Amino acid sequence: MTEHLSEDFHEQFAGIDPAAAGQQLNDKIGLSLLEVGAQRVVGTMPVDGNRQPYGLLHGGANAVLAEALGSTVAALNAGPDKMTVGFELSCTHHRGVRAGVVTGTAVPLHVGRSTITTEIVLTDESGRRTCTARLTCIVRDRPGA
Repeated sequence: MTEHLSEDFHEQFAGIDPAAAGQQLNDKIGLSLLEVGAQRVVGTMPVDGNRQPYGLLHGGANAVLAEALGSTVAALNAGPDKMTVGFELSCTHHRGVRAGVVTGTAVPLHVGRSTITTEIVLTDESGRRTCTARLTCIVRDRPGA
């Protein structure tokens, strides 16, 4: 992760379960967060290590990246006393990627009391859209809050 993380990010994710901290799927896909804020989250993922049998970036890896970025937007908008849980994720894969890095940008589309919906656009190194995703998260009270 880079140093461009908002104060909200550190406050929101300070309560991660220590037992789960070393088991994050985000680490396994090589996610790097470049920008984190309630109105925009940007991250990258390498194609290497995230391929399907034909050598293309795996569609499931696109989904993991999209959900990671969209969930972060949702959590930051929900606030520190709330938690968000993914409810629905849809991904449209526009073009295959064989090498390099994909960049995802997540922005909120709807921020309500009970749901938060984000749009996540993934692009290749040439700036071409490779995947468009939409994630809706349910907002719940954080246990013990």
